[in-house]
Amino acid sequence: MSQNIEIEFKNLLTKEEYLQIKNHFGIKDEDLFKQENHYFDTKNFLLKKNKAALRIRKKQNFYELTLKQPHPDGLLETNRVLTAQESDTIFKTGVIKDEQIIQLLAQMDIPAHDIQYFGSLTTIRAEKEIGNGLLVLDHSFYLNEEDFELEYEVTNRQKGQADFEQILQKFQILKRPTKNKVQRFYDKKYAQQNK
Repeated sequence: MSQNIEIEFKNLLTKEEYLQIKNHFGIKDEDLFKQENHYFDTKNFLLKKNKAALRIRKKQNFYELTLKQPHPDGLLETNRVLTAQESDTIFKTGVIKDEQIIQLLAQMDIPAHDIQYFGSLTTIRAEKEIGNGLLVLDHSFYLNEEDFELEYEVTNRQKGQADFEQILQKFQILKRPTKNKVQRFYDKKYAQQNK
């Protein structure tokens, strides 16, 4: 089990902007990799209401359970590596057995037994170290949606924000209010459920 603070800046891109950045940084198709985010919440979206998220990320044969919670500097991530079998059991049953995750859910008044599997978001990702951070280009697919996104992951909020804004200016990309992937996924799922 590990915890870390995630500080990142993000901006949705058009397909043309995505391709422009990809080409500028020499990112080739063979540099891209696939990851799947499988999301969980309660029937009443209690995690979403707490601005939290619970997911299992699958990258090749690596599975990781992550609870994201609001933190003054970004998001507090609590992570636990899973086996493929543990991951499959959670998909099928929605049952989370990790005591630390269960306790963190309880602190938000979310009973662990109310958690259920909501669906997945697949991302084709490229990563490149630039400046003082990690530039991330994502092409994501979820619930009949597709989008393109630029992320910049950093350890220093002020420096990272200045660097990120320079990147947007360099490529003449409009600054767009951008929700994180889980929020975009939840918003689409919520809209589908409430038609």
